[in-house]
Amino acid sequence: MSILITGGAGYIGSHTCIELLDSGYDVIVVDNFLNSKRESLNRVQQITDKKLTLYELDLLNREDLENVFVENTFDAVIHFAGLKSVGESIQIPLRYYHNNITGTLILCELMQKYNVRNIVFSSSATVYGMTNMSPLTEDLPLSANNPYGSTKLMIEQILKDVFMADNSWSIALLRYFNPIGAHISGRIGEDPNGIPNNLMPYITQVAIGKRDKLSIFGSDYDTHDGTGVRDYIHVVDLAKGHLKALESVMNTTGVEAYNLGTGVGYSVLDVVDNFEKATGKKIPYILIDRRPGDVDACYADPTKAKKELGWVAEMSLEDMCRDSWRWQLNNPNGYEEK
Repeated sequence: MSILITGGAGYIGSHTCIELLDSGYDVIVVDNFLNSKRESLNRVQQITDKKLTLYELDLLNREDLENVFVENTFDAVIHFAGLKSVGESIQIPLRYYHNNITGTLILCELMQKYNVRNIVFSSSATVYGMTNMSPLTEDLPLSANNPYGSTKLMIEQILKDVFMADNSWSIALLRYFNPIGAHISGRIGEDPNGIPNNLMPYITQVAIGKRDKLSIFGSDYDTHDGTGVRDYIHVVDLAKGHLKALESVMNTTGVEAYNLGTGVGYSVLDVVDNFEKATGKKIPYILIDRRPGDVDACYADPTKAKKELGWVAEMSLEDMCRDSWRWQLNNPNGYEEK
């Protein structure tokens, strides 16, 4: 079976490529390398000892993307591609709306034209907004409080409407929580551009000496230690969730949303403590003011994914910390060989 992966060179995409190749799928990746590195896919092929096909292109370029559909026959699409920084989306909202939504519209139009009706979409827990209480279930009312989250919410609605218009489509909306960790080989992992937006790459950069200390935003939340609580999930568990969702969309029609999380909330200080225990590295930190828009706690109820997809996150927070550190230690400058 042949699977098109948009944004397949990114952090979650590259780990999903490994799981797909190891499971016998043919993988075709399209990526513009705006937030990813070509080297990640070289390493995916080395780890799996299998080849994938790569097209360097932007989803906004309809002609280039259509050539991919002309040259290949796909059984399904896994759609990762999109701009992904909450803070940046607030600063440049028009770019986020144009890129994420227009790119998805072009992709879906070409899927329709070339009779590909199965898609797994990379959504986000941001679609639950700020007012729902954790644990979060898929049937809660949805909202968004930043342009990035709004694009995820809008694309979910677009895909629901696509199914309403044509019931032959099969769509899985995967709502991620907080992916961390790296492949056990230490060969691929999270390689952010510039200052990391996410907690774990910041911690690992402090541990390796690239940054002096960790700044923890907020110490007065209504949590057991005052720092924000989130549902951290190992990126390999997350990647395996995509395979389960893919198997489901290949054998059904309809549109379903699934939380991909552990169902357990850990605070920022819990993560720091587990990292120190797993690696023996001390992480100096300071407590500073909250960021606007951050909630006290956000974690999943993953019951639906277990029941309908047969998927459960298996790796512990200690596993996530240990694997994140192995990646950073082996690749102090990410994919840049210096």
